[in-house]
Amino acid sequence: MAVPILAPHPAAPAAVRVPGHRTRLFALPEMRWAAAALVLFLLGLAAQLAGAPSWSWWGLYLICYVAGGWEPGLAGLQALREKTLDVDLLMVVAAIGAAGIGQIADGALLIVIFATSGALEALATARTEDSVRGLLDLAPETATRVGADGADETVAVADLEVSDVVLVRPGERIAADATVIGGGSEVDQATITGEPLPVDKTTGDEVFAGTLNGTGTLRIRVDRRAQDSVVARIATLVEQAAATKAHTQLFIEKVEQRYSLGMVAVTIAVFVIPLLAGDSVQRALLRAMTFMIVASPCAVVLATMPPLLAAIANAGRHGVLAKSAVVMEQLGSVDRVVFDKTGTLTRGTPELAEIHSVDTAFTDDEILRLAAAVEHPSEHPLAAAVVRAARTRGLDLPVVDEFTAHPGKGVSAGVSGQRVGVGSIAALTHGRDDLATTVSDIQARGYTAVVVTSDTRPIGVLALSDRLRAEAEIAVDAAARVTGGAPVLLTGDNAATAARLAEQVGIPDVRADLLPEGKVEAIRALQADGAKVAMVGDGINDAPALAAAHSGIAMGGAGSDLTLQTADAVVVRDDLTTVPAVIALSRRARRVVVANLIIAATFISILVLWDLLGTLPLPLGVAGHEGSTVIVGLNGLRLLRDAAWRRAVRTGRP
Repeated sequence: MAVPILAPHPAAPAAVRVPGHRTRLFALPEMRWAAAALVLFLLGLAAQLAGAPSWSWWGLYLICYVAGGWEPGLAGLQALREKTLDVDLLMVVAAIGAAGIGQIADGALLIVIFATSGALEALATARTEDSVRGLLDLAPETATRVGADGADETVAVADLEVSDVVLVRPGERIAADATVIGGGSEVDQATITGEPLPVDKTTGDEVFAGTLNGTGTLRIRVDRRAQDSVVARIATLVEQAAATKAHTQLFIEKVEQRYSLGMVAVTIAVFVIPLLAGDSVQRALLRAMTFMIVASPCAVVLATMPPLLAAIANAGRHGVLAKSAVVMEQLGSVDRVVFDKTGTLTRGTPELAEIHSVDTAFTDDEILRLAAAVEHPSEHPLAAAVVRAARTRGLDLPVVDEFTAHPGKGVSAGVSGQRVGVGSIAALTHGRDDLATTVSDIQARGYTAVVVTSDTRPIGVLALSDRLRAEAEIAVDAAARVTGGAPVLLTGDNAATAARLAEQVGIPDVRADLLPEGKVEAIRALQADGAKVAMVGDGINDAPALAAAHSGIAMGGAGSDLTLQTADAVVVRDDLTTVPAVIALSRRARRVVVANLIIAATFISILVLWDLLGTLPLPLGVAGHEGSTVIVGLNGLRLLRDAAWRRAVRTGRP
């Protein structure tokens, strides 16, 4: 039985589907034909048992043959034209052979079970595709663009350009990845980031296409065109995932052709040898037809792709997109996870960590209030961190005047009659040994030091650091548990900063001051020791290491285009805990594949031996063969359930 693979689909239709849309049971033609075949079989069986004229139930059975067998039969003939022997065709031939010797009811039963099995495969594929594509239908088709003259106009989202200003009204979906430049609201972005509660958004905050605006009105500046948004990146990766096959599947398909040809040869022998030994034509043909059915490798062919595709769909639904079945298969063999620092274990945005007063006339809050007031007009990332910290503490920022930026040195402004400066260490610590000691201590612990002055007199030092992801420590610990190997930190940052962060998250192996080629060398050194390494990173400098690793995993929220193209899998929602979870899910998928192959081989072996050494009734052979196919298919589909993901998450917990 041919295994359906997710085929690339054209662009989404104009109507926006509700996220989480599931294909209806009878929306698929395979399901309708299978249902028709089943109804016709039951009617024929009822007529036969009721003693109706033979032509009536023969006619019903023959129509059943057509309803359930035309599609696989046509597919088999098309494959035969390309000099490929398809097991679908063998099943149809076996059913026709059964009818030829008067066993039309048994043949019709084979057609019904075969069609039902194919319909279940089609439904499984459609449901898998629904799960993976759930995020893709979120973004609206139109947006309200604000023109240079302030007038509103409705435009297609595809026509939005970077730097366009868009108005988002309450209850509307956000049309593009953008930065808020006016207004305020709460935004439900669970579909992208996985956060369960709406997040307050104000000026300077980032918003994502497809997320839902709350009760306020937002003015946003477009950061990425529609085709470059987080949601659009998923679409491209889904198509790639749908078009690939796992190594196991490729091996099975290579074997399948030879196996099928051998099976035909043995079937002929099973028919001819008993016939030459004096058996009747009907008995010999019945045994041969039964052998052809039970020896067909339908369950073996179906054993591999459904579990891997189901795992891809489940992972995609929970924020990790594997680009192919090969990737999903490879992730399960990883025994060492390597993390980048900036943008991966950290958010890639600075935050205020400490305040050190060096003038008793100023409290910590007063130092922060003055620094934030001066930094407010600045666009520097460190300035944003200082302002954010002041707002978090609820400090009122005084009005400043005569703001001046000093390139390479910092900024200054007039605040309440004094000249307040924030910035350069070198320019402000000269001649102050106590201040230099404080700054040196801050830097030794991996922080960035910023000096605050009042009328050129130092009053305090701010220590800033990259913001650690809240889930980083949990994710690192889970990665160690799932793989059984100690995680590694690779970073271009200085050793002090790297060591401090590694201690926070529990990484024992730290390699700092690395250029991109240094990260690649570190990956190859680990692989030379026999490790199968998964590299997790986000920046352009991580792309070579992602390519060199056994499996490359990119942080998708802020990942560069090159990184996303290079990686094998993408963490769409920027949640690090999904990394160990997807590895655990992949391992389970590999176990399901092995279990399926064992189930399929066991059924085939038992049924073949029964037919060759004894007398296997054709209906029992049909039920056993197609039953095994359904069993392995349903076994693989268990990985579609949310429970499979929850179990994968629990695997990494103590």
